[in-house]
Amino acid sequence: MSDTFEALGLGTELVTELASLGYEEPTPIQKAAIPPLLAGRDLLGQAATGTGKTAAFALPILQLVGGIKPDALKPLALVLVPTRELAVQVCEACHRYGRGLGIAVAPIYGGQEFHRQVVALRRGVHVVVATPGRALDHMRRGTLDLSGLRIVALDEADEMLDMGFAEDLELILDGTPENRQTALFSATLPPRIASIAEKHLRDPERILIARDAATKGSVPKVRQTAYIVPRPHKIAALGRVLDLESPTLALVFCRTRLEVDELAERLVGRGYRVASLHGGMGQAERDRVMARARAGTVDLLVATDVAARGIDIDHLTHVVNFDVPSSPEAYVHRIGRTGRAGREGVAISLVEPRGHRLLRNIEQATKQKIAIATVPSPMDVKARRLDMTKGAVREVLESGDLEAYRSVAEALASEFDPMDVAAAAVRLAHEALEGDAARDEADIPVIEGFGRNDRPRRESAAPADSGQRATRGWQWSGPRPDGAPQSDEREQDRGAPRGAPRGAPRGAAPRGQWQDRPPQRGAPRGQWNDRDPQDMERIFIGLGRKAGVRPADVVGAIANEANVNPRGIGDIEIAELYTIVELPVRDVDHVVRVLRGATIRGRKAKVNRDLGIRK
Repeated sequence: MSDTFEALGLGTELVTELASLGYEEPTPIQKAAIPPLLAGRDLLGQAATGTGKTAAFALPILQLVGGIKPDALKPLALVLVPTRELAVQVCEACHRYGRGLGIAVAPIYGGQEFHRQVVALRRGVHVVVATPGRALDHMRRGTLDLSGLRIVALDEADEMLDMGFAEDLELILDGTPENRQTALFSATLPPRIASIAEKHLRDPERILIARDAATKGSVPKVRQTAYIVPRPHKIAALGRVLDLESPTLALVFCRTRLEVDELAERLVGRGYRVASLHGGMGQAERDRVMARARAGTVDLLVATDVAARGIDIDHLTHVVNFDVPSSPEAYVHRIGRTGRAGREGVAISLVEPRGHRLLRNIEQATKQKIAIATVPSPMDVKARRLDMTKGAVREVLESGDLEAYRSVAEALASEFDPMDVAAAAVRLAHEALEGDAARDEADIPVIEGFGRNDRPRRESAAPADSGQRATRGWQWSGPRPDGAPQSDEREQDRGAPRGAPRGAPRGAAPRGQWQDRPPQRGAPRGQWNDRDPQDMERIFIGLGRKAGVRPADVVGAIANEANVNPRGIGDIEIAELYTIVELPVRDVDHVVRVLRGATIRGRKAKVNRDLGIRK
């Protein structure tokens, strides 16, 4: 394979533009993908985030459509991506690469004014970069005509499936010309991706680029560390770890919008500049947050997985898993956002004492060891801050330009010991650098690792969480609703599996059943509480098993979109064409209003009170 872009077959305009942008040689994915795409071949590529695959499909697309005048509403190329952020990034990349060709590119995604997108399409654009849902909206309204497409590219196809866009992708691809060229890129190739490729790609060129096959200087280097912390102490532990690490910019992952807002507020109290990203934010607000992050005016971005998809910031140094994801794939996607372009990144995970199985699964899947570390003590943090002060003072000394201050130092040295004068100056510098950082003297249990039988060794016991109440015991006797592997008997004793509907509905799930079970002696206090039936009411959602709806989808939509605590959700009954959900009366109106504007499994649904079935 060639080591220059020109040798790959790219035209002079593109090669010149790439040189002006500082691109010296193609990455492995670009070397493998660009020639067959320029030759008109379909392509199925497996490559991880950060390997340069945007340019791998964007450059051939720009060369293939450059010089052709597009008709109104009829683009020549379509790129489908899972998120708004990625749509903007791909669009910006196409603009940069195609400046010498006069290429017109339009991003099409939800959250942006629909009319503005229609105006852009009517002018005629060469390339449309779109999220599947908004592309389908334009197709149905007649404002996007795919009959003139010459090439379609699907980027992060596995992410689009994970977000419930499978049916949308099928509908979009079915609406394109049969003779169009297709490129599909995915970090993983699950059976559903293989099925789409078999149906919509013609004798594709298949390429596989592993992370460690990238060229020198582009391999992600990520130092992975886990701290074992009881849940009540997680925020204090995170503060200490961040104080010790001093990230330029850290992306902190939480499971729900509620956790994002609560954690962001607590971290602001520790003196950090914090911004939140979650599904409840409008596009304009998200754009402002991303602009602040790229401008370096934010220390920490606290986000949910969905809201963080597509984020690519050069100076992102740390990724923090406030909660360890249940799937190794999600973990890999998270930490892949740092350690790019040869820079070293850091991945930090806060693991609860019984989360050792999650770590083990991740290590087996990634074939990489995650180091277990002890949470820093207040003395460790103090020493680190003093070390930072020492470094700052050294920089000033090395830079010189101290004449204006020498007379003050000499005057003080004539009255006091010069070493005392220097120490006082260092103290002032240290206090200025430390700012309003919280003085952390919290007693965090020290857990150094997992001992025999995978049980954590503790040097001190964690205090009980007084906010939790004793509950009934439940056992799931079938595959878990969220598709995660079923845990063993000891884990089931602790309550229902994550992702299952709160309130233990019997007969509600499509597979397995809930069995009433007496509480176990000595079992930890659970999260599900007995509820007064008089305080509950049901809502109707017009999607059911036929649409692939699972209890975890319903719980996720209510918790993440409506920002309702999932502990309050009661019975969930999923029928073939609809779903009935039991909720606290106080939350019903809010949930109905929010879900009417949201999607479940990638589809809009009719949502109403289930009148006449009030408990």
